[in-house]
Order: sequence, then C-alpha cells, then structure tokens
Amino acid sequence: MHDLKFIRENPAAFDEGMKKRGLAPQSPQILKLDEENRKLQKETQDLEGQRNKIAKEMGQAKAKGDEKQFQKLWSESSNINQKMNELKTKVEFDRLGNREPSKLLEELLTKLPNIPADDVPLGKDETGNVQVREHGSKPQLAFKPKEHFELGEKLGLMDFERAAKISGARFVVLKGQLARLERALAGFFLDIHTQHFGYTEVVPPLLVKDGAAFGTGQLPKFGEDLFKTTTGHWLIPTAEVPLTNLVNDEIVNEADLPLRFTAYTPCFRSEAGAAGRDTRGMIRQHQFSKVEMVSIAHPDQSGAEHERMTGCAEEILKRLGLHYRVMLLCTGDMGFSAKKTYDIEVWLPGQNAYREISSCSNCGDFQARRMKARFKPKEGKGTQFVHTLNGSGLPIGRTIVAILENCQQADGSIAIPEALQPYMGGVSVIK
Repeated sequence: MHDLKFIRENPAAFDEGMKKRGLAPQSPQILKLDEENRKLQKETQDLEGQRNKIAKEMGQAKAKGDEKQFQKLWSESSNINQKMNELKTKVEFDRLGNREPSKLLEELLTKLPNIPADDVPLGKDETGNVQVREHGSKPQLAFKPKEHFELGEKLGLMDFERAAKISGARFVVLKGQLARLERALAGFFLDIHTQHFGYTEVVPPLLVKDGAAFGTGQLPKFGEDLFKTTTGHWLIPTAEVPLTNLVNDEIVNEADLPLRFTAYTPCFRSEAGAAGRDTRGMIRQHQFSKVEMVSIAHPDQSGAEHERMTGCAEEILKRLGLHYRVMLLCTGDMGFSAKKTYDIEVWLPGQNAYREISSCSNCGDFQARRMKARFKPKEGKGTQFVHTLNGSGLPIGRTIVAILENCQQADGSIAIPEALQPYMGGVSVIK
C-alpha cells in the first residue's frame, strides 16, 4: 500500500515510480479521489457538529418545556440526518465502479505495485536484469549431461505419470533416496538458517484468510495465482504469507528488530500464467516444498538486511558446491510488492542455462502499510511502519534439480554433496 501523504506532497515522484513499472501517471486520479473524499469527510464532520449542537439545544428546550422549540429543533436534526445519509451514499467516478470515493481510492491504491528503489535498473523484462556477482565455475562434464527428469526417471525414483493419474499435470512423486534427499535438504537448510544465521524456526498454518493474503500483496490482484478452498481459505503460495503476517496489526518493540523467521512448508501455486512453460520436470509445479526466510526490520536497516538475507541463501549454494550468479532485477521483472530484488540463478548443465533458485526481496513499508505492522521508536511520539523482507532459502524441488544435473555421473548415478551426506545417513551416491 502506498503512503497517501507522500503522493499528495510528491505527485511527480510517485508518477515517475509508476512509470518505471510501466504504468501511466496515477496521481491525478488518486488526488481527485482524495480531494473528493476529504471534502465529503469535512461536510460529514460539519454536519455532525451541527447535529451535536442541536441535540444539546433540544435537551435544553425539553427541560424548559418549550415544545414548539423542541419540534423545530427536531425537524432541523432530521434534515441533518437526511443530508448525512445522502453524503454516505453519494456516488462519484462511475467509471471506477459506482462507489464512494474512499472505497474507490482504497481499491486503486491496493492494485498499484511498489515503487522501485533508486538503484534498480530500468527494463521491460528479464533481459534488463544486471549481474551483480557469480560464484564458482560451471562443472566440466566429460559426457553429455542429462536433464533432471531424465536422470530421476531412469533411477526409478521420480514419477510424473503416476502423479498425473493421482493429481494431474505439474505434480511429481519422489521415492526412495530422492524422497530422502528432499527431507535431507529441508533439515540442512533449517539447521544453517537457525544455527548460523539466527532465524527462528516456525511451523505456520498452510491455510490463510483473505486478510493475510492481502497483507503480503497476493490479493486482490493475484487471486488467480492461488488455490482457494471451499471454506474461503487460501493455500499458501509460500511461507512468506504466514511468516510476514506474524506482525499483522501489531506494534513491535524497536529493540526487538530485526525479527527473523524461517519455515519449511509445502507451497501451492496455480501457475495460471505459465501455460506451455516448463511443462516437463520439477521446475514449475503446483505443489512444491520450500524453506523461506522473512525479516521484519527497522527502516534504517532494511537495505543491509536485504544484503544479509541474500548472503544467507548464497551460503547454502556454496556449501552444496553449486555454481550460481546473483542478478539485480530490473523494474519490469520485479514482483508486485518488492522495491528491490536479487535473484540467485543456479547453473543447470542439463538445460545448459541458468535458472532462478532463490529470490530475495526488500518490500520496504509496502506490505507493512497493508498489514498495519508498526514499531514504536525509543525517541519521539507515535509509531512507524516496519520494513519487511522475504527470500527463498531455498526451494527444495529446484535444489534437487540442481543437484541431479550438477552432480550426475556418467553411469546416471548422483554424487551427494559432502555437506548433505550426514543428512542422508552417510549415503554418498544415489544409484
């Protein structure tokens, strides 16, 4: 959600931010609605003042037994009540849905994306992203590498056909040592984040209400990307939703910031806009597991927290011995709620391409305004909005993909990275 006061005082800067997002100027429409809304509020307040004054005079007339004066005041009070009801139902801006300005204003603001940070590069799509750094080098395999689904199916441990019979497309059944690998990765990720990086492990709900999905920006604009139950709950697309909402409508202590949470959960996405993309394999699934990182930070520290969070995800890949690069996303490739995002892309020999394995975003106060998540400064009055950050640390499925393709051997077996072997019960090779 955007700061209306900022838009009033800086309409040109706000429109420039929207322009970077590929949107037309929004401030004229916002300010028009805001002016009309404030006008109606003032008229309502003035009428309430008049009504209160008349109510006092009616009490005095009643006490004096002046029935004539009492009836006159009663009539005036009735007229004011009628005017107030007319104001409440007054309709403006039919083009936006025949609703009062306050509702129209809220509806408009909730559908506008976050303003990009000043150092985010301009661009229309992923071609405008900028490489920040890379780690390691591409593995030199002495044979033609296979893709992960070829390897998994040949091992007899990855089954898409049976998954399709059970659930349809974009599902998979993992068995044996690949199922063990999923469990091993989850434990490895959580241990690193909790023991080395100070995150608090959380087991959150997988079903959330409208308010939680609204708070992190999934609703109202991206409802089609989610799965909804018959009870009205939403299946979480990532643990970012429940973890960030742990501070929904709360005032946290400044001394407690930053709050850092991590969780291992299943995630559910409809992939509504992914028709024809990654139809084979585990890259884009309706159901997958992920370890998520969320930080609730002081506004002065969110930039440093963003760099730190990205480094936490990178450390996982370093320990697994996987080659990757870090990309700063351009304005046209960032998510709705983000003001700045780093994507970590791991090298996949089977695809001969880099693919995203983690996305770490600083959302500033954008989500906090939607959630009313604040902190009380040690000095000064009032409260301030916290800053929220989220990142993948890491997705289990895509990490399995990366291990299969990077650690494959000529005979189709998979060498387990040394750091994972204790979590695999000492198994060093899947064959």
